Amino acid sequence: MLLSPVASPACNAAIRKCLLRLLPFLVLMYVIAFIDRANVGFAKATLQTDTGLSNAAFAFGAGIFFISYAIFEVPSNLALHRFGARLWMSRIMVTWGIVSAGMAFAHDATTFYALRVLLGAAEAGFFPGVILYLTYWFPKHVRSQAMGVFYFGLPLALVLGGPLSGFLLQLQAPFGLKPWQWMFVVEGLLASIVGVIAFFYLNDGPDKADWLADDERRALTDALSQEDAAKLSHGPATLRDMFRSPRLAAFCLVYFTVQMSVYGVVFYLPTRIAELSGGKVDLAVGLLTTIPWLCALGVTWWVTRLADRTGAHRGLAALMLVCAGCGIAASALSSSLVPVIVAFCFAASGFVSVQPLYWTLPTNYLGGVAAAGGIALINSLGNVGGFVAPNLKTWTEQAFVDPRAGMLSLACVAFAGAVMLMLMRRASHTAQPQVRSATT
Repeated sequence: MLLSPVASPACNAAIRKCLLRLLPFLVLMYVIAFIDRANVGFAKATLQTDTGLSNAAFAFGAGIFFISYAIFEVPSNLALHRFGARLWMSRIMVTWGIVSAGMAFAHDATTFYALRVLLGAAEAGFFPGVILYLTYWFPKHVRSQAMGVFYFGLPLALVLGGPLSGFLLQLQAPFGLKPWQWMFVVEGLLASIVGVIAFFYLNDGPDKADWLADDERRALTDALSQEDAAKLSHGPATLRDMFRSPRLAAFCLVYFTVQMSVYGVVFYLPTRIAELSGGKVDLAVGLLTTIPWLCALGVTWWVTRLADRTGAHRGLAALMLVCAGCGIAASALSSSLVPVIVAFCFAASGFVSVQPLYWTLPTNYLGGVAAAGGIALINSLGNVGGFVAPNLKTWTEQAFVDPRAGMLSLACVAFAGAVMLMLMRRASHTAQPQVRSATT
């Protein structure tokens, strides 16, 4: 149960209601978003067979999604800040669902690239919009836990999405479609349906939540307003200040390394399991891929609560990135199914749990319109790692003529991210005495 140790009973009661009302639905939205983003990995083998896509073309198409996603992130989040989460989140889900269903018509490399670009543009703003939305409802003392619950959507998407995609891929598809085409249609239209429901279910903020009692609404709104005022007093208050902040650039770089570790595994986990199990990507492989994500659920639940209790968000985030890097490296060095699955358990637990810990750092620093723009900018530039990861993996394997080189290079990126997190901590500690002396 989410509780703030410094909040009033009315505020804690409001936080509990927000948890039960909002987070399950936001998790559902994230599950669907990630299924529609990662299902291209399950379709990889049959899609390439039917369309003639090479490995390099598939890697480029899988990654180019993140370029258009990055371009439209900041405008989308500023639109959410202006028009409200209810309307904008609904718009995002409906449009990306339609485009995702359209992936069924990717008959060659050109249409594959075009649809992936459109999917990135349609989905842009969803994830940073949710991160921003959580800051409207949950004070910083419980935000890591709230974001940790939201991040359950990532492993749940792969726990549920793996078997679902594998099941659809082995069905006899109707209307003359091939199984991979039917998979895109079903999973895409599901997103559009949930997007319509979101318009009627979500509220823009606590002040418009008629399901909170008056005293709960006031207590929560006051607590969040005080936090926003404090952030604006020591952090960037405008978009111009935000873009000029060196700390924001460091946040972007660290998040880039996190996303490279995420998508380096997500895009290739099903294929790697299938190779070692001696079969194709089907329901059985989909079930095997759920094991690492179930481990990630438990680790994320525990680590985020430990972080909120101890305040060691940055140190624990660095530790989880090291865990992810070790798991990624071990998955490349082993050639047996069970050790590889264990390695992926460490990798998934590390890169899932690091993300809610990481997001507490910029959300405790950015407020107002700077938060809307800054969160989106971090996510957009960081997600370019989703484009770089599959292409870096392919390039290093070709350059070193070694199939292990790709995953080992991604492991090194994760280790570099952990080092940068700790250097940011050291820099902030050394800067504090200077700030105090300047104010005395």
